[in-house]
Amino acid sequence: MTDRILVVDDEDIVLASCRRALAGDGRVIETATSGAQALARIEAGGVDVVVLDIMMPEMDGLEVLQRVKEAHPGIEVVMVTGLSQVDTAVRAMKLGAYDYLPKPFDPDELSLVVGRALERRRLLHEEAPQGPALRIESMIGASPRMQEVYRLVAQCAPTNTTVLITGESGTGKELIARAIHYNSLRKEHPIVPVDCMSLSENLLESELFGHVKGAFTGAVANKRGLLEVAAGGSLFLDEVGNIPLSIQAKLLRVIQEREFRAVGDTRTQSANIRLVCATNRDLRSMVGQGTFRDDLFYRINIFPIRVPALRERREDIPALAFHFLKAAAEELGKAVSEISEGALGVLVNYDWPGNVRELENTVQRAAILASDPVVRKAHLAGLGGASAPASAPRNGEELKKTKKAAREKSVESIEKAFVLEALQRNGWNVTKSAEETGMQRSNFQALMKKHGIRLKA
Repeated sequence: MTDRILVVDDEDIVLASCRRALAGDGRVIETATSGAQALARIEAGGVDVVVLDIMMPEMDGLEVLQRVKEAHPGIEVVMVTGLSQVDTAVRAMKLGAYDYLPKPFDPDELSLVVGRALERRRLLHEEAPQGPALRIESMIGASPRMQEVYRLVAQCAPTNTTVLITGESGTGKELIARAIHYNSLRKEHPIVPVDCMSLSENLLESELFGHVKGAFTGAVANKRGLLEVAAGGSLFLDEVGNIPLSIQAKLLRVIQEREFRAVGDTRTQSANIRLVCATNRDLRSMVGQGTFRDDLFYRINIFPIRVPALRERREDIPALAFHFLKAAAEELGKAVSEISEGALGVLVNYDWPGNVRELENTVQRAAILASDPVVRKAHLAGLGGASAPASAPRNGEELKKTKKAAREKSVESIEKAFVLEALQRNGWNVTKSAEETGMQRSNFQALMKKHGIRLKA
């Protein structure tokens, strides 16, 4: 399939540079020199990704972006900004931009970002079946870590392979499971979730396998188990590490023989299900401790997907925060739509032990506290020094200086966290860190030097 990219800029030299950087891989590169021209081309159809300059005469890039996302939400938009337009870039992310690049940009970096935008569009819009489970908070994120999750979902979804989703609490493992199901051949049948942590051993067995009348005290009628309810679809076992050993043995039989028996029944039923499991525990260590069967572990660990913690993909936090703010504003009926740069810096630099779920709750609380359209640092009390400043600016000039200092500090904090996280993930190997983050080695080293980061001895 041919990818169509529309580059919008009022400078011919920039258009020519983008053409050279994006050429290849069967792509069709088109150009427009104004917002009106770009919107007319988009209305004609067939555009996959737009590379859009913010500063243009008559109609600026933010207005074009807003119109594009309102009329064609499936089109991914990469914004190009001037070096002094960080605050504008944040507004662009709020309006739905996929990513932004500062001028002057590196051609390889532009090609990489556009390539990721194309991959995201293919996965989340064209190849995905229609369904609410795919329009979910956890699937928001353009970071390399989330791109890898999207790629794995796309690979495994069309198969019947058993999937094991791992990750900390609150990272969105169930939402990933639903994305797998609704991209599978079983999407016309139900996905049935089972919370293995909240059920006692006896109740879990009855819930999974069902029971017949008289099987135990209180069994006054036959009950269908969730294995039967999920027939033809997917069974999602959340927190599978909490399943008792006795039920682990029965679950292993389901996987191996594709059959099961209801509690108290002598008849065997077929188990026509696709199994998706999730856990925040280290199952391999549990195998060594004897609390999880090794044969069951190897049966469910056929296709592992690790969902990254939010602190491992900090670059996704602004998009997530604005998404949650919009949802909270609609639910509360409040006209709150902005996040100050100081507040955004706090959100990005906080470690989020509760991950995406904690971020959602925090933004919702901040929306409740906000008395005007802007969420500020004071509304994020308790998040890494989010208290209000000791003294407010006394005049317009002081306000301007304070805002400039806060903006620079916020951007520097994000950059420093970005570099440190990349180095830590890659064993402090600069080359690997640069490759993983999609940057040239020289640019990555420049960021290290800027923030005084040196390699460990």
